[in-house]
Amino acid sequence: MELSSPAFRDGDPIPEEYGYTERNVNPPLELSNVPAEAESLVIVVDDPDAVEPAGKVWIHWLVWNVDPTRKRIPEDWSTDTASAVEGENDYGEVGYGGPNPPDREHAYRFRLFALDDELNARAGSTLDDLERAMEGHVVAEASYEGTYAP
Repeated sequence: MELSSPAFRDGDPIPEEYGYTERNVNPPLELSNVPAEAESLVIVVDDPDAVEPAGKVWIHWLVWNVDPTRKRIPEDWSTDTASAVEGENDYGEVGYGGPNPPDREHAYRFRLFALDDELNARAGSTLDDLERAMEGHVVAEASYEGTYAP
């Protein structure tokens, strides 16, 4: 399984427009080679470099029950027209919250999980809720990284 973005290469800077204080919309993502046994997909975007300034890995976006046949997540995606559900990010908001490093350039992880079932988690759930629900159901994972500087 693979995850990529036409907006930036793996390991390269994320365009400024996707930042929290800019347009604050998700970059487009491309999904490929999803296993046939996948019943749903989960997207987690986080910032592991936030541990020092924030005291934890900062969660920027949680989306689950994404259709496993989907090949692309468009920029500024609205899950209102899909069966996908969004969780609460660490800004205290439901939906995407873009990069906003307080101190220096941070690396942001875009992680994709293929599951053998759909998740029965309510909208606004946290990463802890999702991880508990996902336990024992992950059949494949992929990741993609970008950097963002203040």
